[in-house]
Amino acid sequence: MEKNIIVIGGDGFCGWPTSLHLSRSGYNVTIVDNLSRRRIDDDLGAQSLTPIASIKERLTAWEEASGHTIRFENIDAAQQFDALHSLLEELKPEAVVHFGEQRAAPYSMRGLTEKRYTVDNNINATHNLLAAIAALRLDTHVVHLGTMGVYGYDGDGLEIPEGYQKVMVSGDDNVIYQREILYPTNPGSVYHMTKSMDQLLFQFYAKNDQIRVTDLHQGIVWGTQTPETKLDERLINRFDYDGDYGTVLNRFLVQAAVGHPLTVHGTGGQTRAFIHIRDTVRCIRLAIENPPAKGDRVVIRNQMTETHRVRDLARLVASISGAQVAMVENPRKEAAENDLRVSNASFISLGLEPTTLEEGLLEETVEIAERYADRFDSTTVAAASIWTKDQQAGVVTEAALLAGQTQPAA
Repeated sequence: MEKNIIVIGGDGFCGWPTSLHLSRSGYNVTIVDNLSRRRIDDDLGAQSLTPIASIKERLTAWEEASGHTIRFENIDAAQQFDALHSLLEELKPEAVVHFGEQRAAPYSMRGLTEKRYTVDNNINATHNLLAAIAALRLDTHVVHLGTMGVYGYDGDGLEIPEGYQKVMVSGDDNVIYQREILYPTNPGSVYHMTKSMDQLLFQFYAKNDQIRVTDLHQGIVWGTQTPETKLDERLINRFDYDGDYGTVLNRFLVQAAVGHPLTVHGTGGQTRAFIHIRDTVRCIRLAIENPPAKGDRVVIRNQMTETHRVRDLARLVASISGAQVAMVENPRKEAAENDLRVSNASFISLGLEPTTLEEGLLEETVEIAERYADRFDSTTVAAASIWTKDQQAGVVTEAALLAGQTQPAA
């Protein structure tokens, strides 16, 4: 008997390929989405490099290509609680995969409207889901896509554990108590702040209502295609390259494909965790298949496969493509340089074989960028959402290009 899975945000960059992967793996998938990401594209005037079919066309193409069907419900999880509650009551899902949050740090810092929307949408969606499951007394496993960004990027030299940190607390009469607490959060944007707040909601509902929760702290996703999205042109995944939603490596690969300078923010000394979109969908399935027991604390898994310094990524892409590098202003308020060591032991122990940053996969992504180069809009590239008035937009200038040419070797 097929198990019901709800994917909230199943029309998005990570949600769409995950929905297909779970459907192909034998789950009965229902996508819940209000299609807000498509409306944000229109508001920003920044479309995906790849042409995205309507949700109806996508689902028709999936049935024709795979023989499987995916149900779609146009529900705003943050605002339409009754509809969400009714669907949960009807399906009594084995798991709910929660992607239903505004996912871009730059967009969350763009202005007052975007800051308020990010908080209203992200926190409401998470709490509505948990409150509904608790009210219905369902034994539904919540798998949430969080972010490595909740940990911050201070470069303090510690290996970041998977969610929990052992601490020693001094009590009365010099008695030392050992405790295990959530690893202290250090969000760098309003978006990351909402993901940090999610953690407390999960902790409360796991303790109070015994809801089973897995929180996945994911690195930056690169790549665009999975085996499922390759089955039909109408199934192709998003490929964002604009200054708000374009993840750094995908942004570099598109820029290289169209002859645009690679825009490195600040010194490029920011070390980040990365994961290929193929591994994202595999990790979601592994998380679903390995839930915590009812009454257990929240399981936190670091969903990443490798770390890289941004300027080193730019050098790699430049060496493959011959692209210029531009050291532009950093619009973010963050440390210019940081190290990052992260444990991902739990997914490795579950059998994940990481997809690393290999030239073949880079070429595959560049090939897609070249195929749709006519859709590239250079006016959307600059990272214009600044964190405070002390920062500046990341615009390519002659000085930025000169700085890119004079960078020391790695």
